[in-house]
Amino acid sequence: MTTARDIMTPNAEVLKVETTVQEAAERLASADVGAMPVCGDDGRLQGMVTDRDIVIKVLAAGKDPQTCTVSDIADQAEVVTIGADDSVQEALRTMKEHKVRRLPVIDGTELVGMVSQADIAKNLPEDQVGDLVEAISSAP
Repeated sequence: MTTARDIMTPNAEVLKVETTVQEAAERLASADVGAMPVCGDDGRLQGMVTDRDIVIKVLAAGKDPQTCTVSDIADQAEVVTIGADDSVQEALRTMKEHKVRRLPVIDGTELVGMVSQADIAKNLPEDQVGDLVEAISSAP
């Protein structure tokens, strides 16, 4: 059985809760990613910040990205995750159900990587990938 650990991008970059939105935007751009996990000082996942969060919750709202922190804008509702030893099929199901493009991979309480839509596309049959893209694309 192929697991999330087998296909994930390990050592995902994280943002600390006190990171400014300006720095977060720079790091997203530098890493060429659309989202990063936010972790507290204890290393536990606290939320996710996306490029869309930055645009909608900071720029469009007229807030200052140099003083606003990611803890101010992170989606802190229960973050959808996948266990490192869960199957790729479980990752696919979770992504479809929650209409997310990226899943933080957790081993116990430790963030160990990220599974993206691209990781799924490289490791599953085309028809299953198509179902995932369709489910995500129908999200608001």
